Amino acid sequence: MFENAITNRYEFVMLYDVENGNPNGDPDAGNMPRIDPETGHGIVTDVCIKRKIRNYVDMAKNGESGFDIYIKQDNIFLNDKSKTAIDQSKEIKDKTQRSARARDIMCLKYYDIRTFGAVLTAFTKKESGLWNSSGQLRGPVQLAFGRSIDPIFTQDITITRLSISDAKELEEFQKGKAENGKSNTMGRKSIVPYGLYRQEGFISANIAQTVTGFSDIDLELLWEAIISMFEFDRSAARGKMVLRELIIFQHESALGNAPSSKLFELVQVSRKDGVVAPRKYSDYSVMVDEAPEGVKIIRKQ
Repeated sequence: MFENAITNRYEFVMLYDVENGNPNGDPDAGNMPRIDPETGHGIVTDVCIKRKIRNYVDMAKNGESGFDIYIKQDNIFLNDKSKTAIDQSKEIKDKTQRSARARDIMCLKYYDIRTFGAVLTAFTKKESGLWNSSGQLRGPVQLAFGRSIDPIFTQDITITRLSISDAKELEEFQKGKAENGKSNTMGRKSIVPYGLYRQEGFISANIAQTVTGFSDIDLELLWEAIISMFEFDRSAARGKMVLRELIIFQHESALGNAPSSKLFELVQVSRKDGVVAPRKYSDYSVMVDEAPEGVKIIRKQ
């Protein structure tokens, strides 16, 4: 049991939009925006948003103790990151207690493990001495897939490049210029002209208290990261992405005071009358009904 862990359950709804960009490319489809083929609605994976949250925390905390990031692009193998926790737990003879100690060390060190959990593969290797332990650690914060409010239109934009990469490309360039007057190389960008996305999340106080120790400080940092994640994730491919609203449902208890499905139904997003092809956030109306007893609504951004 972690003393500083959160004591309230939460659910939340994120509303964010994209303008002339690709919010989450699908590598199996030429990196085109992800889409539900049956309905035409755009999709953003939970992993995509978790990556942006991790990047923001890594940048904002800049190596501060207790806020390191386990899953990030660096030159350290994941198993090597687990080695310190494993080494510090070897003096404990009981395998269950040794595994729990190593797990707690990892949770204290890495913010994203406290938040989202992780698969700690090194913990399942025989040489670590933790062979009987489970390497899967479930975190208190979980995200569903994001989905656009309306079907999206995916547009391919042709782009040109005048520079030459190598001798082979120069030969093709000269051949193309001689045959059809082509004087540059061609490429493409897949964009969504506009899309408003809704994504829902869950925070379990019970898992925070018994598994990872996710605290109120961690929670405030999570809200900060969600609000600011697009501001520090700019690229030509993503276009203009903005978090429009973060709607939080705070329960009075750890187990919760209302079903999450009922709370999510309180948030209604719809196109305004007369809008055929939405191209801005003001083309939509957002209504949030009154919460049931024992649940507080907090609207940020």
